Amino acid sequence: MAAKPTSRPGSSESQADDLLILLAVARTGRFTTAAESLGVNHTTVSRRIAALEQSLGGRLLAKAVGGWELTELGRRAARAGEGIEFAIAGLSSETDTPEHELSGVVRMSATDGFSAYIASPAVAALQRRHPRLSVEIETVTRRVRQYRSGLDIEVVVGEPQVHRASAFLLGEYVLGMYASRDYLAERGMPASAEELTRHPLVYFVDSMLLVDDLDAPRRLVPTMRDSISSTNVFVHVEATRAGAGIGFLPCFMAERHGDLVRLLPERFAERLPYWMVLRPDSLRLPAVAAVADALRAQTAGYERELLGRLAPLVE
Repeated sequence: MAAKPTSRPGSSESQADDLLILLAVARTGRFTTAAESLGVNHTTVSRRIAALEQSLGGRLLAKAVGGWELTELGRRAARAGEGIEFAIAGLSSETDTPEHELSGVVRMSATDGFSAYIASPAVAALQRRHPRLSVEIETVTRRVRQYRSGLDIEVVVGEPQVHRASAFLLGEYVLGMYASRDYLAERGMPASAEELTRHPLVYFVDSMLLVDDLDAPRRLVPTMRDSISSTNVFVHVEATRAGAGIGFLPCFMAERHGDLVRLLPERFAERLPYWMVLRPDSLRLPAVAAVADALRAQTAGYERELLGRLAPLVE
């Protein structure tokens, strides 16, 4: 993180500060958020970005949905800022810090379930070896962003179509139909897909679903009426447990709860992939590479749970 700029405009020190300010905007996507992280006001950020653009002879940022994105010139300038940040971190690190200890902040986004049950334990284990490493996790279910300012790693459902980024298949998981034991005792056990359609569905808000691969219930049982809908999969699980209806749930989340029963597994077993996307400049950072490796290893070690193989299936 850059210190509050105090150097003379136009000086080499000032330009170095400006590159760090650009890097903060690139990571957050917003002038106001970058200003807060740097301890200055947003007008200072705007003024210093303008001065850097004048010095480098071109636009560094372009307005996009949800904030600012780097232009091609901006990406080159941000890489220079990362070099300055890395050098400062090396100078300011404690002398007794092990040579290969990782430090800094890695920013990632992933779905709710992946963040809770794969990313969190993977990062916690990594931090036990590298306590100076920080990881910020944004929980969201969406398509991969074509412009990834502010994020080092994205984990998405479905194969992404990306430019100027690297995509890796992490693994697969299965979704199935579940109901609570109390709900089934009151409403009866559906013995067929036809009987299933007489029950309400607990799932994503259809109008807000941004991932095509997650539209299985609308495709498989289009006549099921919505009960409780939410953008958060933990709400799906708890609403299903509360008896709001039949939930279409990730098996690795549902099977943690003994009060949930899986229904018609031979008919409803939607298998979907998790993909990881990294920016090329992020891949060069040791901390980002270490987090990516930890996510790969944790996903591989969690395969049985992801595929729903632990709990007995009830037909």
